[in-house]
Amino acid sequence: MDDKKRKILITIAARGGSKGVKNKNIRPLCGLPLIAHTIKQAKKWGRADKIVCSTDSENIAIVAKEYGAEVPFVRPSDLANDTAGKVAVIRHALLEMKEDYDIIVDLDVTAPIRKISDIDGAVNLFLEKKAKTVFSVTSARRSPYFNMVEQAQSGFVHLVKKLKTPLVRRQDSPRVYDMNASIYVYDRDYLLDPTTKAAISDKSLIWEMDELSAFDIDCEADFKFVEFLVSQGMVKL
Repeated sequence: MDDKKRKILITIAARGGSKGVKNKNIRPLCGLPLIAHTIKQAKKWGRADKIVCSTDSENIAIVAKEYGAEVPFVRPSDLANDTAGKVAVIRHALLEMKEDYDIIVDLDVTAPIRKISDIDGAVNLFLEKKAKTVFSVTSARRSPYFNMVEQAQSGFVHLVKKLKTPLVRRQDSPRVYDMNASIYVYDRDYLLDPTTKAAISDKSLIWEMDELSAFDIDCEADFKFVEFLVSQGMVKL
């Protein structure tokens, strides 16, 4: 199929429960509800055929609709608890749409600083390399080859990964990345496969973001930090 004819669905998952910050997904950030920033990015990107919010919360649904996302279904309770996996939530959204979408792009609500160019780059990479998934990452500060350890049953620790020749500098270790959960791109067939549990497949690629663009809001201090960055002109929302 011609890439220009492939239909794209953007999913924005936002459940009502939040332990770290009450009503986090609709808490104001720089004058707008947190979820509004991601909806605005999705609309500004302009390549999606539909933008849908998956939520179990009536209040979140009202806000999502106000800023331009569709909320055509209510997420069931078994997919709105602390143990529900993100892939299952996105798969449910795709099935509920009852339309044929070839590419599903999931944007996390808690990453409001992501750049439109990052969404574009991740999707273009997905199309160019015919991957099953593409997900955003940042360069890891710790390395499993150098300064990440795990504890054995004995209680003693060892490096997560060993090389034949021990390293004396982290800079000499193979490059590794942190998945930052900001952007996920899925192939329809891979996502609909009931055995699929995670974004990592046998044909996955990464899209690297800078640390600020990939910043994730998880607690009250994170809201303050983003507002500080905006006030200093270091980022734009």
